[in-house]
Amino acid sequence: MGCLQTKHAGRSPHSLDTQEAVVLAAETSCEKVDLPDFVNIATGTPFTVSEVEALHDLFRKISNSIVKDNLIHKEEFHLALFRNKKKQNLFVDRVFDLFDQKRNGVIEFGEFVRSLSVFHPDAPEEQKVAFAFKLYDLRHTGFIERNELKEMVLALLDESDLDITNDAVEIIVDRTFDQADTKGDGRIDQEEWTEFAKDNPYVLRNMTLPYLKDVTMVFPSFVIHSEISEADMAA
Repeated sequence: MGCLQTKHAGRSPHSLDTQEAVVLAAETSCEKVDLPDFVNIATGTPFTVSEVEALHDLFRKISNSIVKDNLIHKEEFHLALFRNKKKQNLFVDRVFDLFDQKRNGVIEFGEFVRSLSVFHPDAPEEQKVAFAFKLYDLRHTGFIERNELKEMVLALLDESDLDITNDAVEIIVDRTFDQADTKGDGRIDQEEWTEFAKDNPYVLRNMTLPYLKDVTMVFPSFVIHSEISEADMAA
């Protein structure tokens, strides 16, 4: 059975605007395509509509790398970051959970773009600070406890393939709390975290991905510092 003709089918592609051209491609395809609203998704983010379209190409690759449903599952998220869908890492799990704004176990395209926009070089610093705070607030209590900080430090070291002694980790955690816990109650609240991040810019080092500045010129990989190849996506 052939593909169905549409109301746009008789018009020349050159007479269509970008949105109509995408619709035409979707409607005349034999495969059902769920067309995202690029304009609405771009609104409120540092991304242009063209950049959101570029991100959609990336999203399609990741979201169909294991389960072909145009949704990013946690295994696909790990595959994009580590080239290994079975690798477990608390830091990556926390990033996935925060991207999964609907908390339904998958990342939709709108969630992907809006969450990724926090990592844009032009995103407001307060957004990056708030996102980082949520990463460390593992128990969702509104505070960063000492054991949560240690767990995340260990996860970040693992994600970066760094191996340091437990004593060194304890020193990092102790120094962080000495500086950040200005109220001396054994936990870090949002206000304390904001001040700590202001005095220690390295805290937000992983919160900016420079290539997001122009994703239409350099095709991005959704990674912290790794890349995934076409062969890995097709595997």
